[in-house]
Amino acid sequence: MAKKILTKIKLQIPAGQANPAPPVGPALGQHGLNIQEFCTRFNDASKDKMGDIIPVEITVYEDRTYDFIMKTPPAAVLIKKIGKFKKGSGKALVEKIGSLTQDQLKEIAEIKMPDLNTDDIEQAKKIIAGTARQMGVEIK
Repeated sequence: MAKKILTKIKLQIPAGQANPAPPVGPALGQHGLNIQEFCTRFNDASKDKMGDIIPVEITVYEDRTYDFIMKTPPAAVLIKKIGKFKKGSGKALVEKIGSLTQDQLKEIAEIKMPDLNTDDIEQAKKIIAGTARQMGVEIK
C-alpha cells in the first residue's frame, strides 16, 4: 500500500552544504522530520556537485518518513558557472554581461536536459538561450 503524502517541500541548497540552519531546519522541522539525517543524506548524495546549487524536492509522508529528488542546478546558475559571470545584468536588454558560444550553450542544455520538457537538444538550447538573454548574455 502506498504511503499517504503529507506535503512536498522544495528547497535550493548548495551541494554538500545542507545544515540545520534556515531554510532547511525550519522547513523540515515543522513537519517533524529528522533534520540532521536529511542534511547527511543530501550532503552525501550531492558531494560530487560541490559549488552548484541543487534544487531538491522532499516528499513528506504521514508517518514522518520522506524521500527526496535532486534536480539539476537552475539554468541561470549553470550559465553563470560556464560563462564565468559574477551575476546577471540588472538591465538585460541594454547591458550585456558577456556571451556564450554555441558549444557552451549545448553543454548547459545537456546538463539541464533531464529537467526540461523536451528530448530535443535544439529545443533545449533554445530554452537555455532564453534564460541567458534574460540575464543579459548574448549567444554567439
